[in-house]
Amino acid sequence: MKTALFVLLDQYADWEGAYLLSLLNQRNDWQIKTASNLPQVESIGGLQTVVDLKFSEINQRIDLLVLIGGNSWNIHSQELYRIIEKQLLHEMPVAAICGAVDYLAKHGFLEEYKHTGNARAVLQAFPNYRTPENFYERQAVSDRNLVTANGTAALEFTEFALQLIGDSLIQAKKEVDLYRLGYYGYREKYSDTFS
Repeated sequence: MKTALFVLLDQYADWEGAYLLSLLNQRNDWQIKTASNLPQVESIGGLQTVVDLKFSEINQRIDLLVLIGGNSWNIHSQELYRIIEKQLLHEMPVAAICGAVDYLAKHGFLEEYKHTGNARAVLQAFPNYRTPENFYERQAVSDRNLVTANGTAALEFTEFALQLIGDSLIQAKKEVDLYRLGYYGYREKYSDTFS
C-alpha cells in the first residue's frame, strides 16, 4: 500500500488538494494520511479536520508528500523542514501548491528545480531564493520529483501530481478532464461516462 501524506496547516486552502485527495483515495493501492503541527486544524472554508499524524510521529515511507497551501506557511518547524528535506534528497515525489511553494522558496528547496508559485516577486523576497530564472509563469510546473502550482491551479496541480506518481499523461489528463470539462464535455470528448 502506497501512502500519500497531505500536510494541512491551520487555515489550509481546502480547495487546493480536494481533487487529488479524492482521486487517490478511490484507488485500492493508495492510502491517505494527514499531518500537521496541531492535532486538529481548520480550513479557510471552515472544515474542522482531525489530523492523523503530528510531524514528530511520521516514521513511515511517504510515496507522495503533498503540501497544501493556506495562511500558515510562515511556520517554524524543524520537524516539517526535515520531512521535506528528506523527501527531496531521496528524490521522492513532492507536490506543493500556493503558500507551500513560498515555504520551499524561503528554505532554499527550489534552487535546483524549475518551478512556479503565486508570484516571482513574492519568492524573490526570501534570501534563500536565488534562482528566479527557474520560475515559470504557468499554473503548474513539474520538474523531476517536484510539482509546484499557484493557488488557482488545483486541476493542473492534480494532473501533474498524478503523473509524478506514475500515471501516464493520457490517464492523468482523462481523470482531471471530468472536472475540467464537466460531465457533458467529458462524455463528448471520451465517448463514455466516468471510465
